[in-house]
Amino acid sequence: MSLNCKDLRELVVRPVLQHLRLWSPAAEDMVLGTAAQESALGTYLKQVNGPALGIYQMEPATHNDLWNNYLEYKPILRKQVEDMLGTSVHDIDSDDNSLIGNLYYATAMCRIHYLRVPEAIPVHKDVKGYAAYWKKYYNTPLGAGTEQEFIDNYKRYVK
Repeated sequence: MSLNCKDLRELVVRPVLQHLRLWSPAAEDMVLGTAAQESALGTYLKQVNGPALGIYQMEPATHNDLWNNYLEYKPILRKQVEDMLGTSVHDIDSDDNSLIGNLYYATAMCRIHYLRVPEAIPVHKDVKGYAAYWKKYYNTPLGAGTEQEFIDNYKRYVK
């Protein structure tokens, strides 16, 4: 069973991205498309036979890298994310349940993953562009997912 996309969009994704001052229609759709592709919009919270966690299926290694090599050098953004977590990152373990059970935090981490990418998120409503961007920067060329799966899941869950 997946989450209701309208609720996820209006009650989680948009408020989180606005809180981070990283909201745009394209960023909102990119994050929702990532959840649609990675977890069937919340159907899976732990990767089958793998380490990825939460509705965005973020791997603990990626999570740690974002904290250690990006947020460490962005104190204002770091504080905004810590506020969503409710504690300092030093008080948690990267593979704890925060990526699974805290939708605000998981959404922030997904958006920050894309923020670190040097290429801008494709223009609003460019689903093929979102798919290529996700494949290149989130799933990676070596990942098992395909752009067509992303497009199909976006259409199924987001639109």
